[in-house]
Amino acid sequence: MTQQQPEQDTARAEQDSQEQRAQESDAARRRRRAQFLRELNEAKELRDRVQPRRARAARMRQQMRMRTFRW
Repeated sequence: MTQQQPEQDTARAEQDSQEQRAQESDAARRRRRAQFLRELNEAKELRDRVQPRRARAARMRQQMRMRTFRW
């Protein structure tokens, strides 16, 4: 019976470390996603500043889509 106890402790420790890695990787994934979305938004703003006519046309198209959208 003493043989099973160390095996159970080892299995429990491995499971705990896997859960901790999963939580860390989830947090890391969220950080990477937030960074990506910030950079994407920055790139869109830069494109709008560089090409104001195209940005204005895109805003007008979006407004027309929203006007004709039905809930």
